[in-house]
Amino acid sequence: MTVLHFTGIKGSGMSPLAQIMHDMGKTVQGSDIEQYFFTEDRLRERGITILPFEADNISADMTIIAGNAFNDNHPELVKARELGATIIRYHEFLGDLMKQYVSVAITGAHGKTSTTGLMAHVLDGFKPVSYLIGDGTGFGKENSHFFVAEACEYRRHFLAYHPDYAIMTNIDFDHPDYFAGIDDVFNAFEEMAQQVKKCIIACGDDEYLQRIQAPVPVVYYGFGEENDFQARNVVKTTEGTTFDVMIRNEFFHTFMIPMFGDHAIMNALAVISLCHYENIPADIIQQQFSDFEGVKRRFTQTELDGRILIDDYAHHPTEIRATLQSARQKFPEREIVAIFQPHTFTRTQTFLQEFADSLSGADQVYLCDIFGSAREEAGVLTIHDLEEKIEGSRILQSDDVTPLLQHENAVYLFMGAGDVTKFQKAFENLIKTEETV
Repeated sequence: MTVLHFTGIKGSGMSPLAQIMHDMGKTVQGSDIEQYFFTEDRLRERGITILPFEADNISADMTIIAGNAFNDNHPELVKARELGATIIRYHEFLGDLMKQYVSVAITGAHGKTSTTGLMAHVLDGFKPVSYLIGDGTGFGKENSHFFVAEACEYRRHFLAYHPDYAIMTNIDFDHPDYFAGIDDVFNAFEEMAQQVKKCIIACGDDEYLQRIQAPVPVVYYGFGEENDFQARNVVKTTEGTTFDVMIRNEFFHTFMIPMFGDHAIMNALAVISLCHYENIPADIIQQQFSDFEGVKRRFTQTELDGRILIDDYAHHPTEIRATLQSARQKFPEREIVAIFQPHTFTRTQTFLQEFADSLSGADQVYLCDIFGSAREEAGVLTIHDLEEKIEGSRILQSDDVTPLLQHENAVYLFMGAGDVTKFQKAFENLIKTEETV
């Protein structure tokens, strides 16, 4: 049996893809740097071998799945070419796999991961589903009816996919190290739209998505009355959110979701829209909503000694505002403390003022050093440039998180796409130490 070797197996897409192939009975192994990433947990639970990067990992009879963070000069890929082994890039392999199922590609600047997790969970209440979520979670069933995959626009990788359905949550400028501006992002989504086979389900409250041209029907969801699927009579509580869904101005059903913030309603509407297209009954949708437990690093809550700690992947100003809104809805009486680690120097530079504006919605802001990436490890900008723009903000070091203890009855939002979780872990350990003193 051919061994599938994943070069960069801890990647947020690579890890779930490896899990899927393992679940489908394939022989899977992979390699990566030795630093811990939360995306490796599900690999280790399955007993999948994770090796340090090394050219000697490669043999001629393997199929190499290459992570997109690594270029063709990576030692393992050089060795694979020398040996004549098959090399397939991550997005190309995933694109081929999706063709075997009723495929749902979920894309957008924000909300991809949460919507993908919710979509997979709801559809699984109807027919078997395989899914790939960008929080490092994957699951494969060879007899699946649906395949739900998070589809990233970065470097136009989603153009490797020709899905039956595409969910488009929004279009916003991100990845400034690749995209020239918002028009470049829009053009990428327009290209993606041309490849969809059955239907596009798009947020009609997004001005750019309203302009999408496609060879298949485009169904719109949102709060605006012109949408095909509209949320009305929204009631927000500390337990979740209830809203009526109107389909082309006719009442369809009242749904309750155990989630918070306007973006959660939008994500649910996207799922409801696709389910209606697939004739999935409303009672199944509601049942699946009710027991949805969320995805990793998306408003993930821990409670310690009366303190609420929330881990969230928010790394763009739009996402920070959404996370703060969720926290205000769920914990209206508590102080909101934001601990933010910017991700990549280009993004921080591009959105410096927007980061300052969005973070100012918190009661107190702590900033962590900028987290670089495999693409850019250093920059001229420093965290002090952001600190200067946020009145009262403070720099936090991972080896001394004691300043966080001064906040009582607080909700701590640990936000970022890098390794901000190490700050949360340090704070958790500090709280436990204080408890035993």
